[in-house]
Order: sequence, then C-alpha cells, then structure tokens
Amino acid sequence: MDLDALRTVIAVADHGQFQEAAVELSVTQQAVSKRVAALEAELGVRLFTRTPRGARPTVDGRAFLPHARAVLAAVDRATESVRPGSRALRVDIVGRRVAPGRALRAFNTVHPDIDLEIVLLDNEAAAVAAVETGAIDATFRAGMTTLPEGLLRTRVLDDTLDLLTGERHELADATSTTLKDLAGHQIWIPGLVEGAEWTAYYDELAATFGLRIDGTGPNFGMDHMLDMIGESATLCTFFGVHTIVDWTARPKLRRIPVRGPAPVYPHALIWRADNTHPGLAALRDHLGQSQQPSTEVWFPSW
Repeated sequence: MDLDALRTVIAVADHGQFQEAAVELSVTQQAVSKRVAALEAELGVRLFTRTPRGARPTVDGRAFLPHARAVLAAVDRATESVRPGSRALRVDIVGRRVAPGRALRAFNTVHPDIDLEIVLLDNEAAAVAAVETGAIDATFRAGMTTLPEGLLRTRVLDDTLDLLTGERHELADATSTTLKDLAGHQIWIPGLVEGAEWTAYYDELAATFGLRIDGTGPNFGMDHMLDMIGESATLCTFFGVHTIVDWTARPKLRRIPVRGPAPVYPHALIWRADNTHPGLAALRDHLGQSQQPSTEVWFPSW
C-alpha cells in the first residue's frame, strides 16, 4: 500500500476538498485525484463521495481512516526512532573504571543533553564487528585489528601504566622503577584471556622486557584484585594512571611510576565513516587526538 496515497486520503478527509489537500501536499489536484482513485481501486471500495461542496468520506472511508492514521503514525515513529540524534549514542568500552570510562564521564559532564548508552563487549574483534553492522556507534579499543572498509580509527587516549604494590612489597618505598628492574617479580593480571587485545599487549610487553606476568587465578573484578595486591608482599600489577579508584580508601596500596621507558596502553576510537549521529561528532571533537607523551615510552608494535 502506497504511503503517499494514505497521506493523500487523510489530507482530503481533513480538508474536505481535493484542491486544499493538493496545496497541503504540494502536488497538483490531478495527482490527488489519481492517488485516491488508485487506492480505491486497490481496496475495491469508494472512500469518498464527491459533491459540489467537496469530498465526504463514505461508510467505507470512515471505517478505513482511523487505521490509515494509525499506519502513518507508526511509520512516523519508526522514522523518528532512527533520525540522527533521536536515539542514544551507543559506545563500547573495555571497562567503566578504566581510561575510556573516565573519558566518557567527562564527555557526559560537558554534553549532558546527549543520551549515552555504555556497552561492554568481550574483545576488539567483537567490538569492530558491532561497529561494522551498526549495532553500536563507536568503540574504544587498542587498535590492533585491521579494519574493514568503511570504518575509521583515531588514537585518542594513551594511558601510562604505573606499578601497583602493597605496603609490604620490596618495591613499596621506591620513588620509581624500570621495566628491567621488574624482571623476576610476580606481576599479577587476572583476566588475561586468549584473543583479547589486553592479553596481546601484555604478552608483547613481557616478551620485550623479560617479565613474568601471571594471568592465573579467578577474576573477581578490580576491587578483589586491589584487595589482593594490598595484602600481598610479593604480588604487584600494572595499573593505568587514568583508572578510577578511591585511593584514600586503600592506604595499603603504593603507586610507583615506571620509567625508561614508561609502558603506555593505547586506546583508539573506531567508528563507521557514514555514521551521522551528531553525538558521535561531538564525542570525536571532545576527545581530539592523543598527545605524544613527554617522557620515553613503550607502545606495542601495532
């Protein structure tokens, strides 16, 4: 059924005149007559009675009009639901408390009018696929995946990693340390799973500097890991400087800068080139591009 014909029938019913309906629809009166006639032929009934005073709905017309209005209202709602800016901006991040989560909090503070939906996907491959299909608008990822055609990527966040220990660890009082000095220490990072970009990052970091990174043990989340580090005399871990933690509530933890070089975890924003959501444009403007760190740093090869 032709939606233009439905709009035409409703316009004729509202105005009672073919000519006035034509003016509203910005078409000729002849076009209005043809649309109404075609719909009447399709339905097999007359919708209007033509009189010297204009057009009046027939019994069949009066029965048809409420349903026609409902159809057009549903079409209008469907169209509005996908109109750029009318739905939430869907963004994937690796975690709410790590650097991208902090960045989105700041973006929301600056743009509280933009509806934002946070998504947590399993890994970069899944996130890139979701961007490609349009299931999400953008993702913050390490940027190790070759992108399909039509997707764009810009590195937006460089998160320097500190060493995190408990107060009884032998490095607890150090003002700084180096990656070479960490060889032989038990660096505990639970949750390293095959195929994840953070696993690839730490695999390359360990291979480059001869580190022993332990990904075993149950992953009960960040708070559990911080509790374990704080109580241990042997465990330590890497921790992004932009990660959201209430340090005042964890006095047993020690944050030690790593220098010469400092390990940096990159975060890139990935999106579809044809995505017209105004919130996405605002997010890209807000983030800008990552700035080159002023100290000597180490990035993964990708």
